[in-house]
Order: sequence, then C-alpha cells, then structure tokens
Amino acid sequence: MRWPTSASELIELQGRLAAAADELEPWLPAGELHDMLVAAVFVTFPTGPHGPGRAGEPAWAADACVLGGRPDEIAVTRGLSGAPYAAGLLALREGALLEGAVRALEQRPDLVVVDATGRDHPRRAGLALHLGAALDLPTVGVTNRPLLAAAGSPGQDRGATAPLVLEGTVVGYAVRTRTGTNPLHAHAAWRTTPETARDVLFALTGSRRTPEPLRLARTLARVARAGDEGRLPPRGR
Repeated sequence: MRWPTSASELIELQGRLAAAADELEPWLPAGELHDMLVAAVFVTFPTGPHGPGRAGEPAWAADACVLGGRPDEIAVTRGLSGAPYAAGLLALREGALLEGAVRALEQRPDLVVVDATGRDHPRRAGLALHLGAALDLPTVGVTNRPLLAAAGSPGQDRGATAPLVLEGTVVGYAVRTRTGTNPLHAHAAWRTTPETARDVLFALTGSRRTPEPLRLARTLARVARAGDEGRLPPRGR
C-alpha cells in the first residue's frame, strides 16, 4: 500500500479502509498474550520547535518487540516527516516512517501497538488502523487521550476501565494501568475489537503506566534523536 501524499487522497483512502475493516473477521490471540511477539512503534521529531511541524523534518522511528514480557528485538530507522500534524490526518506525517520501522525488524510480530487512534477517528480509520492494513497485521492504538470519543472516568485502582464511545458505538476503553495515575486509552484498530485492545493494553503493562514495548520504543527513538543532535555525553564518561 502506497502512503497518500495529500489530504484529499488520505481522506478517500480512510473511507475505504474503514469499510474494509468492517468486513474482516476480528483477530483473536491464538494463546496467551504473554507468549506472543508484540511490537510497538513510536516516532519522534527534532527537539526545540513547537507547533504542528512541517514536511521534510528529520524523524526517528523505533520499533521494540517483547516476548514473554522481555525485550526480544529492536529496530531504529531515520527518515523525514511527510507533512505537518493535522488532526485526523496523522498518516500523512508519520505513516511511512512507522511502516519502515516495523519492516526493519527481522521477525514478523503477531501484533503491533501504535501511538495513535484507530476507530476513534472522523472516518473511523486512524493511523493505528491504517498501519495495520499496510502491514497486514492486527494493530491496537494506545494514546494518552481520545481524539473524538467521549471517555468515561475509570475507577482509581489498576485494572479499572471505562468505554470510549463515539456516536453511540464503543471504539475503545480508558484503562487505569497504574493506581492513582491518569488512564491510558486503548483503541480498536485493524482487525481488533475494543475489548481486545483493552486486554492487550493491560497485559503489556507492568509496574509502569505505559505498556513495556511502547515505553521501550519511545526511549529508543528519543535516544537516537539525542545522539544525532549531539546531546549524549561521550562514551566512557
């Protein structure tokens, strides 16, 4: 799948992706999530500038796989952003970068976790869903906040959940992954249901608030950026 380069092209494709996703059988884990190879992907941009960014900015994308709760494989790639950020059009900015990071892995993961929404989107096809279609892999989105959906407030204890509802449809869940911290939001995406997204988020989260593969991918991308920007101390110091 070629990534669109214009808003109009992406909007048309998102409509087709949402319709295609409606027709697919939902993916279900063949066994325990703990025993699966789960990848998470994250992209970051240069430090300093604020605002929506621009096309052609340097970008660092990282993918981290875990198996049995332990890191198994990582990949870091570098590229250029495709566009400024615009709500509902994140695929223009990050899509090709994220796909490249996943394809840099030697192994094909069973599932990919994406720092983006899925069905919680104006056309029900956010970047997490789009990336899954491009890779032909089931995906789950994990974000700090919903995009459009109304989010209930889960209880304060770890494991508490509340549905994300968009126009009367549950599209994900707010999940309290750590007692006393803000919830994260699990998004149904390519071939995954809201309940699967919820279960994946909780299964991948240990003592920290963020699921381990996503936390690791975020760290890897930021360390690569810091190295290229000359912000890391010399080795041996």
